[in-house]
Amino acid sequence: MAGTSEWDAGLPPAAVRYAPAVAGERRAVRRRLARWRPSYWPLVLSYLIILASDFWFTGRYGGRLGWPLTILWTWPIFTTLTGIVGLRRTRRAMRESAARWSGRGTPVINDRLVVVVPTIGRHDTYPALERSVRSYVACLPRCFPRLRVDVVIDEGCEAAERIAALAAGSELIRLVVVPRRYRTPNGTRFKARATHYAHELRLYEGEARDDVWVLHMDDDTGVGPDTTVAMARFVAEQASAGDRVKHLAQGMLTYPREYAVNRLTWLADAVRPAEDVGRFSAWTGSGTPRAGVHGELLLVRASVEATIGWDFGPRSLVEDAQFALLFSDRYPGRSGWFAGRCYGASPAGVRDFFRQRERWSWGLAALVFNRSLQRRNRVLLGYSVLSWVVGPFQNVGVVLFIGLLVADPNTSPETLLVIPLWALNMAYTIWMYWEGLRINATVSAHDRRRWWEPPVVLMLIPFFGLMEGIPGLRGFLKFARRTENRFQVIAKPS
Repeated sequence: MAGTSEWDAGLPPAAVRYAPAVAGERRAVRRRLARWRPSYWPLVLSYLIILASDFWFTGRYGGRLGWPLTILWTWPIFTTLTGIVGLRRTRRAMRESAARWSGRGTPVINDRLVVVVPTIGRHDTYPALERSVRSYVACLPRCFPRLRVDVVIDEGCEAAERIAALAAGSELIRLVVVPRRYRTPNGTRFKARATHYAHELRLYEGEARDDVWVLHMDDDTGVGPDTTVAMARFVAEQASAGDRVKHLAQGMLTYPREYAVNRLTWLADAVRPAEDVGRFSAWTGSGTPRAGVHGELLLVRASVEATIGWDFGPRSLVEDAQFALLFSDRYPGRSGWFAGRCYGASPAGVRDFFRQRERWSWGLAALVFNRSLQRRNRVLLGYSVLSWVVGPFQNVGVVLFIGLLVADPNTSPETLLVIPLWALNMAYTIWMYWEGLRINATVSAHDRRRWWEPPVVLMLIPFFGLMEGIPGLRGFLKFARRTENRFQVIAKPS
């Protein structure tokens, strides 16, 4: 599949064949997506109930677990407060955007948009890749007529012929083949190696310009009409932003129900769009993405990406987070958040869910101890990683079990002053799963939560906490033991 030179990776163009079907599928939900706003009331109601319950049942004196719980259950308060700030910021940003664009129609952008989709190119990941690529071709040209979709594969990958046939189906798709012999200067591996190759190809072709935007997407994550409009509005606003111009932006990662093959992991992933609305909106939306970014729906100005690249070395597992920290250092105040959504799939099973979270924890821990990164950014990341690592020991079920083992199930804190903080932490957790479930249901073909989903997701929060915390702890321990890092690509439901 690879050409005779490093850059000879394209295939002949052909006519677009499948755009109308995908666009029509998403156009039907556009109106209801436009009406969505994140809600305050689940946060406020759960806070009041938990606060009253805690004061009613909490004893005046702590037991053997008093001091550990005072620290552990209070520790996430900064993340909670950041998320609440993000919730408020999201509501304000959506309201201001709607007012700013009221009656102005849909913008058409003259800047070039290059969608970069690295894929491992296995047969089991191909159906999701095809779904995603078709959505780009169907939806994005409406606002970005100068569109190109770069599908990036390794030379000799398993599904190379199928991917080549997909690329041949549209003049908008280009197949970029990374030669086996290709090595980055710093020896970067895995997905970041492929992304950096595509980056170097754009440099070679003279596309590292202010009027070129790069949209990074995962191979299982598509877009819809709402994504296109939100991105186009963001790009159009930068033309007149002056000193407040932005160079990077991100929206929401959502999970339509019909893409899920495992209902449990779909419910557990309700937390992810809520994180985008809360914590990620607070940091990225305020201009400096110190909380990191996702590897999908990441929009970056090509001239700015050219100054950073993706060559982060052989131990890099979370290149998106590392890119965000470097961007925060070099371009503070230059990131933004938009209300568009991308549409992905939850892991196909609990095992894949654990492998995914373990890799994230492993990679983020490595960044915390990476001295080449700015210290203040690593401090915030270290706080987040520590919150994740101690998650199993914060779990109420684990705490009660330990209490029984030490014959002292008293969970009262050393001081009642932390009770409002405990209640706020728990209320925010409830809000994330409640609102995230609402978001994922809204973007689904059946756009309402089924009657049993809200109570089940609330009852399962302690179990979901273990699903998040155990692989987080395992990933950190693997980093601490200096185990050889691996980038495991999980199965991609179609």
